[in-house]
Amino acid sequence: MLYVFLSICCSVIVSVLLKLARRYQIDVFQAIVWNYSMAMLLTWWFFKPDVKQVAFSQLPIWLYLVVGILLPLIFWIMAASVRVAGIVRTDVAQRLSLFISLFAAFLLFGDSFNLARLACFVIGFAAILCSIPWQKQTANRKVVSNAWIYLLLVFLGFGAIDISFKKVASYTAVSYTTSLFFIYILAFAISFVSLLVKVFVHKTRIHWAHIIFGWILGVANFGNILFYLKAHKALSTSPSLVFSAMNIGVITLGAVVGMVAFHERLSKLNKLGLALAIISITMITIVNILHW
Repeated sequence: MLYVFLSICCSVIVSVLLKLARRYQIDVFQAIVWNYSMAMLLTWWFFKPDVKQVAFSQLPIWLYLVVGILLPLIFWIMAASVRVAGIVRTDVAQRLSLFISLFAAFLLFGDSFNLARLACFVIGFAAILCSIPWQKQTANRKVVSNAWIYLLLVFLGFGAIDISFKKVASYTAVSYTTSLFFIYILAFAISFVSLLVKVFVHKTRIHWAHIIFGWILGVANFGNILFYLKAHKALSTSPSLVFSAMNIGVITLGAVVGMVAFHERLSKLNKLGLALAIISITMITIVNILHW
């Protein structure tokens, strides 16, 4: 569970940095691009993947390509969803993507299913719904007729990323750190090409402030993915534990940081959601330990 906690912390740090980006007028598009360059370098520095000893035929190229495309793409789709559908609706779609991962744990990864775990997931689902700021106004934001498409893509995209990283972690022919290095190379290459297109078409300029901010973001992003993969490896027999604890834990810690650091107000419903999240995480942990 230590790896899950560390991954949660890194994930919340990423959210805090993205929130600060607006305050300091950082181009989030550029920051996302450069964050993958830092994550790629950190993977090389800390794990020194033995690229030369890996046969090209051993690599799950299509899996790497899928993850390498999804990582930057879902960031940008999420930004589009916020623009056309609003923050609240986009947040709902992102939180509910948890259940794609949970059902995948049963259908694809052989996790056991029983009433005890079902009860945990029901409470976790209620916690997610209660944590969403339903009362937030969106009167100043026009919702276009095809907004549901973007919301659907956010929902499916975050679920697909979770499942894809689980598949990467379970692939034993190549070490997961080497796989992670190749994925970051692809993510950076794809996003950097997109940035160059934006520079030439929209005359956008690349500034050092955006690059440095992106590198800081990359450190947190690297830690998030690293500890998330380690958690799946350590708890390989219970992927649902990692899926649920990670998502619900981010909601809980994110709310605490929001209240303390950014003075955000929580409604009674939001506070109920925090309590349910803690209960759900505790129940899932007990179920996993007792093998119920």
